[in-house]
Amino acid sequence: MANTTNPRRNAEGYSDPTAYEALKNIEREEDERFHRLLHTLFYLCELAGFEIEGRIILIDKRNGRVWR
Repeated sequence: MANTTNPRRNAEGYSDPTAYEALKNIEREEDERFHRLLHTLFYLCELAGFEIEGRIILIDKRNGRVWR
């Protein structure tokens, strides 16, 4: 189990920079994937002559993460 107070440390409390960097990279990739999708949605709406008025809520099928 990961240490929730300090993500740079493992469950035993020892520094684990390799795992931390790997998890950080995964999160960065997910963020980039979401932002590419969001920009694509706005672009498609613009091309079709529409505008997004309200909040968009997306759920990632890969990991269940909710984007608001």
